[in-house]
Amino acid sequence: MLLEPFLRQCRHQPEAIALVEDGRSLTYGQLLAQSQAIAAGLQEMGVKPGLPVAIHLERGIDAAIALFGVLFAGACYVPLDLKNPPPRLAFIVNDAQAQAVLGLGAAPTWLDKGEWLDIETCPEALPLPIDIQAASLAAILYTSGSSGKPRGVALSHGAVAAFAQWAADLVGLQANDRIASSTPFFFDLSTFDLYAVLGRGASLHFLPSALNMAPARLSVWLKERAISGWYTVPSLLAFLSYKGNLAQTPLESLRFLFFAGEVFPSPALINLAANLPRTTLYNFFGPTETNVCCYWPVKRAQLAADKPIPIGLPAAACELRIHAETGELWVRGPSLASGYWGSGRLQLFPNQDGWYATGDRVSQINGEYHFHGRLGRMLKCSGYRVEPAEIEASVNAMAGVRDCAVAGVEDPATGQRPALALVLEPHLTSADIRNALALLFPPYMQPKHCIALEELPRLANGKLDYQRIHGLLNRKP
Repeated sequence: MLLEPFLRQCRHQPEAIALVEDGRSLTYGQLLAQSQAIAAGLQEMGVKPGLPVAIHLERGIDAAIALFGVLFAGACYVPLDLKNPPPRLAFIVNDAQAQAVLGLGAAPTWLDKGEWLDIETCPEALPLPIDIQAASLAAILYTSGSSGKPRGVALSHGAVAAFAQWAADLVGLQANDRIASSTPFFFDLSTFDLYAVLGRGASLHFLPSALNMAPARLSVWLKERAISGWYTVPSLLAFLSYKGNLAQTPLESLRFLFFAGEVFPSPALINLAANLPRTTLYNFFGPTETNVCCYWPVKRAQLAADKPIPIGLPAAACELRIHAETGELWVRGPSLASGYWGSGRLQLFPNQDGWYATGDRVSQINGEYHFHGRLGRMLKCSGYRVEPAEIEASVNAMAGVRDCAVAGVEDPATGQRPALALVLEPHLTSADIRNALALLFPPYMQPKHCIALEELPRLANGKLDYQRIHGLLNRKP
């Protein structure tokens, strides 16, 4: 169901370029044939429709082929973040109960369950046709979980298609568009790249990862490839605006930018808007569970350095509601996820007449929604969702740790980072804990700093005083 617009493009323009990565390119016809071969290989392995298949590949052409292969087989894909330590990857594969794991070459040494399939070994073949409904699962995206373990957000074909069609219509995507792709496939931002772009016959150009830290070279890459659109995170756009020499490298072809995943500081956005005067800018907002539920077409005249930008208006036919007592944003609509995936099964969201409680505190001013932070403790680090409870659960399980608490600290490069307050046995140091965490979590979940205390501040009822802990961790040295 989700790939029907892509299939129409394959019939209409099979020789048109679909994917470009470094010196390699793939036409629509080639992408179709290679993904169908993987689908046939999965069916031969016995993978059943609706069941998860993990993707052990970095963002790029091979990963896109694998994802489409999983969908043509009627299964749903679980993209892995290869920067995660092996124990975390093994947990996700086991928790999803993946029927297969797709990759290149030999299987990773940590893989003790699930069948490995080297995608280069799949001969050309056509898969058996599968009847896929809108409610069938397309993807499971694992994020940090408040229960202490990663949690999978289950997205249906209908939910992803609803967002992709809305976003494509918003900017009038056409076959002559050349769209940059910098988002890993385990982020929901990637659903625009894969399904909106390829559903409209445009070409998707994978941004080399090295350019994320080389803004001047990044602007040259965008210019030389005549990129017309890009969906990415604010921190990368701010870096490009301040350090990308855009005055000397004007991006005449860049007609639109989407950004999401973290708050875009107003001064940085003002600078970007000034450097790209003819580019239409959009602020997208929403947790993974909703994909995008709000959007704001940036109004340059409304920007002020001392005022945060709005999250705007309902997106993708979503309905929005603000809880009268808490100010929490509730969402329902066609792009909403089906629920959470855990222990190999779907767990539906709590039934609130179709409404999903986001945990985000918002208000409505002059018809536009404004974001005022999280009601809970969740952090956003370079676009990644980080639940402090997940880090705390791992630290508290370590021998010699008497108590711990995690809070967010501001970071100019990533927006937020976790920081850690500890009560330790005398033989342990903060460095010991940091070394242990390096084996458990990816870099974005590593604490920016740790402080050792004799005891953690607590409220009169005995619960941790997170307000005081936050103050201690954010104290200037």
